[in-house]
Amino acid sequence: MKLTQHTVRLFLAEPLRISRSTMTARDAVRLTVEHEGLSGHGEAVTSVFYGLDTPTLQRLAARTGERLTRFAGPETALHALRVGELLPPGTPGAVTAATEAALLDLVGKRTATAVHSFLGAPVAPRAATARTISLTSPGRAAAQARGLAEAGFSVIKIKAGDRDQEADLDRVRSVRAAAPAAMLLLDPNGAWSAGQARALLPRFADLGIEAVEQPLAPGDPEALARLAAHSPVPVIADEDAVTYEDARRLAGRVHGINVKLAKCGGVHAALRIAALIEGSGTDLMLGCLTASTLGIAPAVHIADRARWTDLDGHLLLAHDPWTGIGGDDGFVGADGSPGLGVRPRAEAGRAVS
Repeated sequence: MKLTQHTVRLFLAEPLRISRSTMTARDAVRLTVEHEGLSGHGEAVTSVFYGLDTPTLQRLAARTGERLTRFAGPETALHALRVGELLPPGTPGAVTAATEAALLDLVGKRTATAVHSFLGAPVAPRAATARTISLTSPGRAAAQARGLAEAGFSVIKIKAGDRDQEADLDRVRSVRAAAPAAMLLLDPNGAWSAGQARALLPRFADLGIEAVEQPLAPGDPEALARLAAHSPVPVIADEDAVTYEDARRLAGRVHGINVKLAKCGGVHAALRIAALIEGSGTDLMLGCLTASTLGIAPAVHIADRARWTDLDGHLLLAHDPWTGIGGDDGFVGADGSPGLGVRPRAEAGRAVS
């Protein structure tokens, strides 16, 4: 087998402002595994929060390619990845997830099988996805929410954590008025103290918020669990729930865990977490980083497991170099095609040296 890599710059259609940063673009490193005339693809994106810049991803991709040459085919390499024998300990989840995606895509194409089928879902998953509204003015948020509702979105995620807490409340009020039938999720990205959260959550509950993601700064999961125990709004752990062990500590103590493949290490790692929390009182949310359709697609193939689906990263882009999972109408889904079921657009994006 041979692995090649290619890096593109993904520009956002408009800046995404959250409590800790504003993003306008990020790099995506595509991993392509070739074997016997077929190719499988996966994608890892840069992340300041997780300490992954472009040179690091490129270096790790090259190391992955060297290790893949030891295996006779993608099936044996995929098994080795699952049991921890392909990549060295400490490999970032984003690289593990991208490698797994490329191998799954390739195995699916070799067997004419959609990825969701050999992950245990006989019917191609289709789920209503949230669409994110960043920290912006109430008027702008209302206009966006109105447009999303008209397009078919039934779930809207609103970023919070503004220095002016009343501005967060005004933003939610404006979205609620513009999209009265939508389910609203709130995401402060860890911007609040425990005291602020206790004061604010009842007010957001009165506005009909469905759930709140990571209201407290990550690093103290016990504080998050204490908040969840008395919160009038369901609390979903995100930055405090990266690994299987993180999920084990929080299972039954928060209302939800946001599983992102780039955090946990891919679909099989995500399914392990889903099995762990099943029946515990903690529900699964499937989230993502801003990425292309290629980067989002693996999560779509397990979207039938989630209570909340937030797979809109590709919808935030000015130009998505891949297609195949939809989303513009508020729903993402797999179509039953072999592998991940995605394909490159005619124009593949601007290469980065």
